[in-house]
Amino acid sequence: MPLEAGLLEILACPACHAPLEERDDELICTGQDCGLAYPVRDGIPVLLVDEARRPA
Repeated sequence: MPLEAGLLEILACPACHAPLEERDDELICTGQDCGLAYPVRDGIPVLLVDEARRPA
């Protein structure tokens, strides 16, 4: 389920404060040095660094 455009515009990566991009069921940090992937569960973004996935 895609997030509302207005919500995605105001969300930022909690680790580096870069904008987030929606891909599949995750929000991906667009920061060059960060790139964390945050899960979206039941349409709710889980923006906890401990829950984020490191890029491969």
